[in-house]
Amino acid sequence: MSTNFIPTDRKTLFLLPPSVDDWVPEGHLARFVVDIVDQLDLRWISSAYGGKGSKAYHPSTMLALLFYGYATGVFSSRKIERATWDSVAFRFIAANQHPDHATIANFRRRFLRQLKPLFMQILLIAKEMGLLHLGKVSLDGTKVKANASKHRALSWDYAKRLERQLKKEVTALLDKAEVADRANIPDGMDLPEEITRREKRLKAIADAKAKIAQRAEERYKEEQDTHDQKMAEREKQEKESGKKPRGPKPKPPQPGPGKSDQVNLTDEESRVMPKSGGGFEQAYNAQAGVDTETMLVVTSHVSQAPNDKQEIVPALDNLAALPKELGKVDTLLADCGYFSADNVTYCNGKKITPYIAHKREQHNQSLWDRFSEPPPLPEDSDAVETMKHRLRTSSGRKLYGKRKSTVEPVFGIIKSVMGFRQFMLRGLKAASGEWDLVCIAWNLKRLHVLGA
Repeated sequence: MSTNFIPTDRKTLFLLPPSVDDWVPEGHLARFVVDIVDQLDLRWISSAYGGKGSKAYHPSTMLALLFYGYATGVFSSRKIERATWDSVAFRFIAANQHPDHATIANFRRRFLRQLKPLFMQILLIAKEMGLLHLGKVSLDGTKVKANASKHRALSWDYAKRLERQLKKEVTALLDKAEVADRANIPDGMDLPEEITRREKRLKAIADAKAKIAQRAEERYKEEQDTHDQKMAEREKQEKESGKKPRGPKPKPPQPGPGKSDQVNLTDEESRVMPKSGGGFEQAYNAQAGVDTETMLVVTSHVSQAPNDKQEIVPALDNLAALPKELGKVDTLLADCGYFSADNVTYCNGKKITPYIAHKREQHNQSLWDRFSEPPPLPEDSDAVETMKHRLRTSSGRKLYGKRKSTVEPVFGIIKSVMGFRQFMLRGLKAASGEWDLVCIAWNLKRLHVLGA
């Protein structure tokens, strides 16, 4: 039997204290994250500490732990705490310290909403590395599951039925409590406790109904404005042509909540949204704009809208807020979910050339269709017709083809490789901050590859 093995000795002491700098190899992602965080201006975080009580962990340590955790699929504060014991990379980042999960969770909750300045600083570092110069951006969205179950949603119709049932039960329990003969009360039933429980549920249902009614009122105002606009256009068309417009008149919206209008009792700001592959889930609509040359995320936000029609405006406003040193976005690529005449006009107003698909194209087009050129554009064409003509040209098709190969892989890696498929935090503002954290983690992973 061979005895030519490297000996395993776990009890021999080190002659000199080990250095954390020797724990991870050169070029490791953990080293890169620490180097980038050390370049960030964290004075606005440091100044938030009062200097009283026990010493706090340095913000650079906490941020590096969160950035590396999200970049490697460790999102839970308890798992990050455990990783500072189990993982050499996390030990290196924490300098052999072990912040507890409550400290990590409190830091994330406290500073999550102020991550936008750090997001921009990292993009500026990418610019200094010679990797990023804004020009063409691909925009897309993906549904990310909220920290809530769709089965915890309460609809308007069910809320009314449940409310009637609970009121009857409370009345019956009060009647029993008033009867002197308590022989009919089942063993183990505590009448005051049962009444209190139902009264709490009735209050929760009343709050849910109020939120549903408020949303219905807001929706009715929007639908009424849209209806008034359609009717005004119809009347204008009738006056100009002298003929009655074809088609039925637009139906006016109905005020008040519908039977299926609902609110989630766990995360009331999330919405039921269709998911790819069929079905529905309680989710948020996470948006990201990706630089087509580097695949770095340059704009991000979270929406409650199940479709992408209204996401062009906030995305372009975020791009306009980026530092001028990064360059100027001149082209926007987006799929047909973003198409509307208003969105095309808004892009032109921002001096950004839109390439927004207006319909779904068939796969595997014929050879002649792929290499054909459209006829010349009429001189009186509007913004939408001009964009459609641009998309039919060979150069336009080639440029638009970059959309799918730039932004969709980012979502695929975030969900399948990094493993981020569900928000840890609840509420729109918290989810928006966490999505910024995810995009920062992706950018650090991407910069680590590009910088190599």
